[in-house]
Amino acid sequence: KPCPLCDEAKEVLEPYKRRFILQEVDITLPENSAWYDKYKYDIPVFHLNGKFLMKHRVNIQKFEDQLRKLELQSEGNQ
Repeated sequence: KPCPLCDEAKEVLEPYKRRFILQEVDITLPENSAWYDKYKYDIPVFHLNGKFLMKHRVNIQKFEDQLRKLELQSEGNQ
């Protein structure tokens, strides 16, 4: 279905797309019913590296902070 909030979020995250992989999940599909039950009133929802990060709108400062932490961890593990 159309999701203006999702489209807005993708636009905000566009400048960062080379730094992470965006995986979209359509919670209306039967195989995603667990996500639907959990988040049906809270879209869009953002997880980063498998952990809940934020919902409804992109908090760009929070996103940048967490993305940078992951990048630093990754650099330290190489």
